[in-house]
Amino acid sequence: MKNILITGGAGFIGCHVVKLFVEKYPNYHIINLDLLTYAGNLENLSAIEHSENYTFIKGDICDRGLIKEIFKKYAIEAVIHLAAESHVDRSITNPFEFANTNIMGTLTLLNQAKESWKNNFEDKLFYHISTDEVFGSLGDEGFFLEDTPYDPKSPYSASKASSDHFVRAYQNTYGLPAIITNCSNNYGPNQFPEKLIPLFINNIKNNKPLPVYGEGLNIRDWLFVEDHARAIDVVFHKGTIGDTYNIGGFNEWKNIDLIKVICKVMDTKLGREEGTSEKLITYVTDRAGHDMRYAIDSTKLKDNLGWEPSLQFEEGIEKTISWYLDNEAWLHNIVTGDYKDYYKKQYAAD
Repeated sequence: MKNILITGGAGFIGCHVVKLFVEKYPNYHIINLDLLTYAGNLENLSAIEHSENYTFIKGDICDRGLIKEIFKKYAIEAVIHLAAESHVDRSITNPFEFANTNIMGTLTLLNQAKESWKNNFEDKLFYHISTDEVFGSLGDEGFFLEDTPYDPKSPYSASKASSDHFVRAYQNTYGLPAIITNCSNNYGPNQFPEKLIPLFINNIKNNKPLPVYGEGLNIRDWLFVEDHARAIDVVFHKGTIGDTYNIGGFNEWKNIDLIKVICKVMDTKLGREEGTSEKLITYVTDRAGHDMRYAIDSTKLKDNLGWEPSLQFEEGIEKTISWYLDNEAWLHNIVTGDYKDYYKKQYAAD
């Protein structure tokens, strides 16, 4: 049985990766380490929490003693590192928290992997999941490639860029077997409703304003979260050590156009007159240092490893909206904070 440590596995992307690996690979023992900060939600993993090949540990990736204990107790052979502070607005308010988790947490994991595996790097892997935001902002044309120079613009992207550099430094200096992927914006089920799509779904349902930064002209490339999980699976098993892969949806949307699609689908599903939800759009002061355009070229991943996204945005957003409307209890628990009690109930925590 291969012992794999997945960090941040109770978060949005992490929970989909954990579920995929636990269900698809019964011969893998998945150890999920998550601190269960505001965005970590064990309800996301209720379907697999009693699986024999799954173990959950509540803990901090910055806790060197804990990380050392986990590597020793479970004989960790691979790490899929997803744990991160990821919300740009929060990073502007509290950059130190992002530096601590995203940089020092990654460094703690890297160093323990080096120490635990130093006598035998064979069949070991440190897989670091990053973001397209480390590349900065694009003009009207062009795409981020794997060798695009880093140019982070926010405290969040700066912290992720630094963590990427540390991964490459450990690869080059110590020979640590590592792979990095940089992914575009994810959307789909289980996303914490501070992010644009679930926030707007919830606000439309409750007839609340839809706050749009600036004129809503910023462009993002969107990827359905389950497609990202599949990409991580492919890279983990087939990727080349020391390589970097971009993961994108080839799905560019201006924020305002994306929001109007959400409004239209919500009006249909809620039985409202078309145009009702668009009246909730409210333009607000733009975010400081707001990057204008992100666009990922994931041709390398397609050509080398055979992965490509399965859903285009229109299909994916309808699937996403249906999930949120069908899972009102999940959303209610998030909004009220009741989701935090799940760990206490399920794991008899103090």
